[in-house]
Amino acid sequence: MASVDIVIPCYQHGHFLRDCVDSVLGQQVSNLRVLIIDNASTDSSPQVARELAARHNCVETVLRARNLGHHASFNEGVDWAKADYFMVLCSDDLLAPGSLARMVSAMEQHPQTSFAYGADVHWHEGEPFPALSDACSPASWRVLDGTDFIIDRCRTPEAYIAAGMVLARTSAHKTAGHYRTDLPHTDDFEMLLRLARLGKVAQTPAVLGVKRMHGHNRTHDFLAERTRDLVERVAALDSFFSREGRTMADADRLLRLGRRSIAERAYWCGVKDLTRGRASAIALFRLAVRLDPRVALMPPFRYLFRMDRSLLEIVRGMDQAAHPPAKS
Repeated sequence: MASVDIVIPCYQHGHFLRDCVDSVLGQQVSNLRVLIIDNASTDSSPQVARELAARHNCVETVLRARNLGHHASFNEGVDWAKADYFMVLCSDDLLAPGSLARMVSAMEQHPQTSFAYGADVHWHEGEPFPALSDACSPASWRVLDGTDFIIDRCRTPEAYIAAGMVLARTSAHKTAGHYRTDLPHTDDFEMLLRLARLGKVAQTPAVLGVKRMHGHNRTHDFLAERTRDLVERVAALDSFFSREGRTMADADRLLRLGRRSIAERAYWCGVKDLTRGRASAIALFRLAVRLDPRVALMPPFRYLFRMDRSLLEIVRGMDQAAHPPAKS
């Protein structure tokens, strides 16, 4: 039976921690270890962590006296891991029933894979727990060449990936190394690019986890400011292609593709904010022009083929305003 190590970084999530750990211990994996790393929380987190470790032999704890930041927890977990497979799971999130067994099975069948990932559902604070009707049904997997995964990320770098429920082959993760502290919010995105350089990628549309959306999770404020999100994605691409990705064939072209894709996203997000009277439109337009000066001369219409529904509605609204129906 394959072994799995899971590190759970925690800060001020004592009221979530027990549910998170229970979702891991309920998986159909017998050879399992869990490491809770608390970053000097002042709430009930240390107490809950101690109770879980006392109750379950497979649970270990590191309780810090001072907050060293989330990267220190991620990277301590990478150093601690020694199982066949490894995951970083945030303390406010949950694994779907059977998700670990699904991922392990896929990676055991495809030994060249460096990581496996799937979908997640977002559980918004105050709403009922989301239905996970397909959690125990067989999952269909698609195995991609790592280079194809990277190319796809350059084409659609803004596309959401459930990076919080990724299972990596531990040997590959140790080769990839630590999460980079200069990428505070896109460190996981950049790590997936590094892992993809080391093997194939297994992907399933099945739901593998539940991401809590609440007022205090790390991504809440970050995602509320679209310019910052896109700037950080540029930084992740720049970081990867200046290091591990620089030896790829067409590395320069792929980096340009990624930066141009983000420029197109920034442009149309700027259009969206402009129609809604938001001052953030200016920063988005400036970012778009900085990444691809051509958008100052002609709108990037090709992005219309892959833009999300909210942006499409804006474009349709602009077209209707410019061409109102003729009065009878």
